[in-house]
Amino acid sequence: MASLRGMQQPELSKKLFKIIKTENHAIGAYESASRERISIASQLSDWGEASGDDSISDISDKLGVLLSELGEQEDVFAQNLEDYRGILKQIRNTESSVQPSRDHKAKISDEIQKLKYKEPQSTKIVQLEQELVRAEAQNLVAEAQLTNITRQKLKAAYDLHFACTIERAEKQIILARHGRRLINLLDDTPVVPGDVRPPFEHASQARQVLNDAEEDLREWTPNLEPVHSSASDMGSNLMPAPAATTATGMITQGEPQSQGTSLATGGGSAEEKEYAQSEGMQSGVAQ
Repeated sequence: MASLRGMQQPELSKKLFKIIKTENHAIGAYESASRERISIASQLSDWGEASGDDSISDISDKLGVLLSELGEQEDVFAQNLEDYRGILKQIRNTESSVQPSRDHKAKISDEIQKLKYKEPQSTKIVQLEQELVRAEAQNLVAEAQLTNITRQKLKAAYDLHFACTIERAEKQIILARHGRRLINLLDDTPVVPGDVRPPFEHASQARQVLNDAEEDLREWTPNLEPVHSSASDMGSNLMPAPAATTATGMITQGEPQSQGTSLATGGGSAEEKEYAQSEGMQSGVAQ
């Protein structure tokens, strides 16, 4: 069914459709990695308990807690990637809605060329040329809307993508560093046959490592370079608002605080007048 949907996509949106579909597979892999990591953590704890060595049992149990949290971070990352994927879909939907406008303009242009070749004196040529002017004006609006939404949403999507990648990496570093603290508490001094290892003396320190890891995760805050945007005044029709003014804004972790600049159009030609009339007609372009 997925491949069938891909074949039915307009030509303009096929490439982004493929990216979105592939990202879905990647997200599924991260979700699978999360489940496997949590399962491994549980298995490690069970193995340590069955070892009969109090030191190994205690350390492996607490390592399991950290590994389980690493697995949870994979799941959070996958959820954030799903949000990023949703933003890309807005671009794809807009591309899909623009394709008919391009096709309609091309179809009229082809009909005019055929008539000029077969019936150069046909009165229908004038009618078609007027229709072409209207189609070009409508397409002009649609293309402007497409470039507006593409630039804004591309920045927002990858702002979110890289922000959640940084969050995942920094939290993994926190957990890995505390994991190294844990294994340092395990005495690996060789013994000879008949020797009895001393009881594990670092149980309280091991518990403190987990407490420190939990506190570090709780206190973690993002420290990101802002992604700037100039699309804050884009209206619901994906065009600059009438009173738009130039300013500076920023996108923060995939939630664009945008702002925009007004686009001036001069009147005079028939195409420009049709452009002005058709601007409102394109407000239904899917976001």
